[in-house]
Amino acid sequence: MINAPTQQALLAIMVHAAMADGEKSQAERDFVRDLSLQLDEQGGAKQLAQAVQAALLGRLSAQQAAAQLQDPMHRQLAYEWATAVCHADGLCSPAEAAFLQQLKTHLQLAGAEPEATAHTQALAQAAYAEEAAAPLHAPAAVAALPSAPAAAPAPAVDNAAIDRSVLHYAILNGALELLPQSWASMAIIPLQIKMVYRVGQAHGVSLDQGHIKEFIAAAGVGLTSQYIEEFGRKLLGGLLGKAGGKLLGGLGSQATGMAFSFASTYALGHLAKRYYAGGRVMSTDLLRQTYQGLLSSGKTLQQQHLGDIRARASNLDAGEVIRMVRG
Repeated sequence: MINAPTQQALLAIMVHAAMADGEKSQAERDFVRDLSLQLDEQGGAKQLAQAVQAALLGRLSAQQAAAQLQDPMHRQLAYEWATAVCHADGLCSPAEAAFLQQLKTHLQLAGAEPEATAHTQALAQAAYAEEAAAPLHAPAAVAALPSAPAAAPAPAVDNAAIDRSVLHYAILNGALELLPQSWASMAIIPLQIKMVYRVGQAHGVSLDQGHIKEFIAAAGVGLTSQYIEEFGRKLLGGLLGKAGGKLLGGLGSQATGMAFSFASTYALGHLAKRYYAGGRVMSTDLLRQTYQGLLSSGKTLQQQHLGDIRARASNLDAGEVIRMVRG
């Protein structure tokens, strides 16, 4: 478990990244609020809430926070998560790009780990630069999602093939949590989006990225909330300091991340299968109830596929992850 000053410094850098473009948008306010709530739920309440306020009020600058990070792995992680935040709305603005470049200098990463920072940047661009994020708040009823085009004549659906594809993505996203590079987890949400696209396509529905993001949000799986859950777990659960496949934290925290990513991907895939097979008429409440039931099934199923997840992690590398996201 990392110490409190390190936690506070990492959190402050995340907040500064969210505010880097100088526009205090609703999405940015929601990010800071939800991150604070997540930390509170996980028992990080008081001192980390104070770190949020210190960053927001300018009492702890990004440069000061970076100076508190002595471990190279913590500095690298700070850069990775700041990059994810700056790209998460689909566009890294000039102000955000300038912030990241300055942050790299503050973190002493400008020339120290060029390969790692290059992979972080490449993955963030591949994952989020295609299209601006859809609204993160779920619509009243999913059947009325505006960006979903009309379905083509229903094709012959190969349900077994869909099941295999969903399991493939669940295993892959579980494996990403086991990689020594923390940036790999940035690929999880883009891969979930690609999975839902393929499920819809198998049912004769050609989806755009905006509709898929709205569908995921309607199911109660907000895109930024996944980042917040991921960051909160790593910040408080001892997963910080991944290096060479060895974790400074306990294996229990690693297993939690793997189980969450496998189960959430499995649940989303099978929810999409039911939704598109049923003509896209499920209410938001039914979608969320169904997702929660599938999530429980996914957590149970994950135990049966531990060997597959570990085997997949053993042959993943940075280039393959980036290619899959771009593909």
